[in-house]
Amino acid sequence: MARVTVEDCIEKIPNRFELVMMASQRARKIGSGATPTVESNNDKKTVISLREIAGETIDTSGLKEEMIASYQRYLPQNNEEDEVELMDGEKEWGDIATNTAASGIYSDEEIGASSDDKDDGEVDGDGTPPSLGDIAGI
Repeated sequence: MARVTVEDCIEKIPNRFELVMMASQRARKIGSGATPTVESNNDKKTVISLREIAGETIDTSGLKEEMIASYQRYLPQNNEEDEVELMDGEKEWGDIATNTAASGIYSDEEIGASSDDKDDGEVDGDGTPPSLGDIAGI
């Protein structure tokens, strides 16, 4: 093929924008060391890639998938949940919080009541809030 035109390639890939993107993808691959499937005749890489597309010497569907993958920013994530490793003490604090909620230090009415309705977290009859030692069970 002595000369390649866009019209030769449009018959193979009807969308001009897609043609340009695919030809540039193939030209980049040739530039990075891929072997051309047509004679190069000292032509530029873009001309070689257009000749390959027009001559149907490359798989355009595979080239399109490679092009799409090269422009993706995020890789598909694995849907399986990873096991979370807890730091030192996190399990104990989680157990303390669970036991505190289960023991009923705060009643359901106090937890669900608005801040105006609460008596400022008073637990004891003397009006003092519980200390961290009381909550932690120390």
